[in-house]
Amino acid sequence: MSATNTTRTAELLERQRRVLLPVQTKMLFYGDEPLAVARAAGDWLWDVEGNEYLDFFGGILTVAIGHCNEEVVAAVSAQIRKAGHTSTLYLNEITVEVAEFLARVTPGRLQHTFFTSSGTEANETAVMAARAHTGNTDIVALRHGYSGRSAMTMSLTGQSTWRSGGVYDGYVKHVRSPYMGRRPAGMSEDAYLDFLVEDFEDFLATSTDGRIAAFMAEPIQGVGGFQPVPFGYFRRIEPLVRAAGGIMIIDEVQTGWGRTGGQLCAIEHWGIEPDVMTFAKGIANGAPVGATVMVPEVAAALQASTLATYGGNPVSMAQTLATLQYIERNRLWENAGRQGAKLRAALEELQSEHGFISDVRGMGLMQAIELTDEAGQPDAARANALVAEARNNRLLIGKGGRYGNSMRIAPMLNASDEVMAEGIERLRRSVAAIA
Repeated sequence: MSATNTTRTAELLERQRRVLLPVQTKMLFYGDEPLAVARAAGDWLWDVEGNEYLDFFGGILTVAIGHCNEEVVAAVSAQIRKAGHTSTLYLNEITVEVAEFLARVTPGRLQHTFFTSSGTEANETAVMAARAHTGNTDIVALRHGYSGRSAMTMSLTGQSTWRSGGVYDGYVKHVRSPYMGRRPAGMSEDAYLDFLVEDFEDFLATSTDGRIAAFMAEPIQGVGGFQPVPFGYFRRIEPLVRAAGGIMIIDEVQTGWGRTGGQLCAIEHWGIEPDVMTFAKGIANGAPVGATVMVPEVAAALQASTLATYGGNPVSMAQTLATLQYIERNRLWENAGRQGAKLRAALEELQSEHGFISDVRGMGLMQAIELTDEAGQPDAARANALVAEARNNRLLIGKGGRYGNSMRIAPMLNASDEVMAEGIERLRRSVAAIA
């Protein structure tokens, strides 16, 4: 243990080792050591040793509008004094209000919502609805994507490191991920997009029986390293999906609610209207809430009895509504665009200074840098070093990508000019230290 992690952290770590899953302790380490959180407020976290950190990852894009946001805390406090929990067997006005909000702001004809407790459950519901509506079984997903931790959503996930248990849904099939940054040398973006569409068409003809239930994808792959889907991709493959009898499911668990800048829902940048959208994480600023929003005909196909014990819980719904209203009232998608432009410019400047930063990508306040070695291969060791050095500079950032070599940077949607400047400076120092 270093000076930053002393007896209290060590004691807490030992207690966790005795009672929680061993893999959870393995995943604890933030850089070289675990970080034991004592409290949080706004853009900041404090560990049990009293160290202050600037949070540029927000619990994997979950704390969207600042830790312990006063308006959210007030809404939760008021609701829990009225009713803490009923179930989906009862009417709750706050639940109806959130569903009305989603029907109003999501694109196209999306109207009916099913609430759950996580993005995993939201994606499970989406697949169930697609199969019920179409009568088909095959689900097409992208390689490098991430959908959750249940058997179904691990089947959807296109990364071996996030699949476990050995039992997967055989009707889930993965197609080539549209990763512009690793297209064949000398191939233009337009030519690569043509190749991807042709490959998708061939995939449907050879890896399915020609009939599918849905195509499902994130607009920007989150765990995949903040890799955006090319803007023309969804429009080009949508006719192929529909010709095969399928519907379009867009997973906005990480990209939703202004995160990408300019729009409330990320998919609006791509110009398509999904049949189903899924949300979680930032939708409730940290509460365990998942939401699956469907067009009427898809929703109508779900006729078997179904409920979620904690789905639409009034306290969680109060936190959700307060979060979404705060985002809308303050037009935080505009702030995400402005602050994201500053962050992107700083990252591109770092790339010009350091040859090991091979790619800068993302949208709004969802930006990434990819680290590679002298041979152009993924450099996970340097990525680990950067996470640790950022922590030494009291800056919290994330890591991801198929090879663990992408740094994920996602400040709060309401980050101020001062916070952005401070975070960028800490990141500069951290990158310089590992150079």
